Amino acid sequence: MRPLVATIDLAAIRRNYALAKLCAPGRKAFAVVKANAYGHGVREVVAALAREADGFAVASLEEAVEVRAVQAGARLLLLEGCFDAGELPLVSRLGLDVVVQDDRQAEALLTASIDRPVNVWLKLDSGMHRLGLTPAGVRHWFTRLRAAHQVAEVNLISHFACADERGHSLTDLQLERFLDLLDLDFDLRSLSNSAAVLTIPAAHMDWLRPGIMLYGATPFAELSAVELGLQPAMSLTAQVISVREVPAGDSVGYGAAWIAAGRARIGTVSCGYADGYPRHAPSGTPMVVRGRRLPLVGRVSMDMLTVDLTSLPEAQAGDSVELWGAQLPVDEVAHACGTIGYELLTKVTARVPRIYLCAD
Repeated sequence: MRPLVATIDLAAIRRNYALAKLCAPGRKAFAVVKANAYGHGVREVVAALAREADGFAVASLEEAVEVRAVQAGARLLLLEGCFDAGELPLVSRLGLDVVVQDDRQAEALLTASIDRPVNVWLKLDSGMHRLGLTPAGVRHWFTRLRAAHQVAEVNLISHFACADERGHSLTDLQLERFLDLLDLDFDLRSLSNSAAVLTIPAAHMDWLRPGIMLYGATPFAELSAVELGLQPAMSLTAQVISVREVPAGDSVGYGAAWIAAGRARIGTVSCGYADGYPRHAPSGTPMVVRGRRLPLVGRVSMDMLTVDLTSLPEAQAGDSVELWGAQLPVDEVAHACGTIGYELLTKVTARVPRIYLCAD
């Protein structure tokens, strides 16, 4: 068996969810499990949170069906709403909460023939300008949907653009635009993503939406997961499968992109971009061998990458290599690669086996 595995600590996910709830006493929280629970395995994560989570949130109907297969009765929010009016009967049968973010979705709901009314979350475009209704649009559809037999609750939702940049002026403006609509008698309100859960109490509202924090990564550039009290859930671990001596002046890997300044000892590691490790990771990106941080050298290949073992002469073939995890935060690797932890976690591919440590 190829020596590469993603080990998922389900107890850490449960503890991170508990931290989200602790940040906002009395509020409920949708555990965001879209994108295969950020690469961690949606069925396993949902099962692990079954007794704790107030609800779950996903991006598509296909993801909702998968969650429903594990949790028949949990509250389940469809974050982008329906992409086609033909999805609404299944939404109703599954008992989903559904976001309505434009006139087309609202009109489709009003003309839908469905078995039971659904809970609607009117999406306000409070300043991100990605999805959502104008404030006037929210007011218009609030009145019409409140009177519709296809609708049970009418709720309000929006999404921050810059909550991960503390003190950004747009965050205050988005919060103000959200609050300006609360003269309407919404049943429930939701505004806080992970960054807002952790640092903006004024935005906590009735329901939180913790996402990246559940998986032990930080939404902030300047605050680490450790500083926030989060516990990493995924450890991506490979193995040194070959060691060789490289003379000074010789190159390593495709394109001869890295050249040894002196005699070097190079290890080949059983992970590549087909596994989700970023191909654009530059030389110097850290990994951990025998408790020591050592640098990536050369280009990442499809199935392999290379590490400079020169400073660790005792390293040998068969040694474990942590690409990120308990010893090396995924956010640190992401920073070295010019990206964010979200991307690295969600890009771990299906060919990487997941091993699950049992929840508490």
